[in-house]
Amino acid sequence: MNRPALWTIACAALIGGATAAHAGPCTAQIATIEQQIERTPPGPETGPTAPQSVDAQLHHQPTPGDVVHAEHVANKEADAALDRARTADAAGGVAGCIAAVNEAKRLYDIDQ
Repeated sequence: MNRPALWTIACAALIGGATAAHAGPCTAQIATIEQQIERTPPGPETGPTAPQSVDAQLHHQPTPGDVVHAEHVANKEADAALDRARTADAAGGVAGCIAAVNEAKRLYDIDQ
């Protein structure tokens, strides 16, 4: 085999190996969640959710400010869960990654 052909094979193996080395235990699950989030049209029925408040259980109507605040908190918590999943995934932490992925799924109300 000639030298350029060996060089090409060696480079391909190195690039392929580097790509595989960056994949963590939850990389595919994180990518799936991100794709589902991107495909979901914005609206009041989509996006991160939070538990029902006591005021809502007492049939108190939220103010527009309450709604904005709740959306902000839910978005912040969902983003933090995805960030924890990415961090644990990069570190190879299976348990932490799975827990963070499950939390993100819960917050985004994703069944899969």
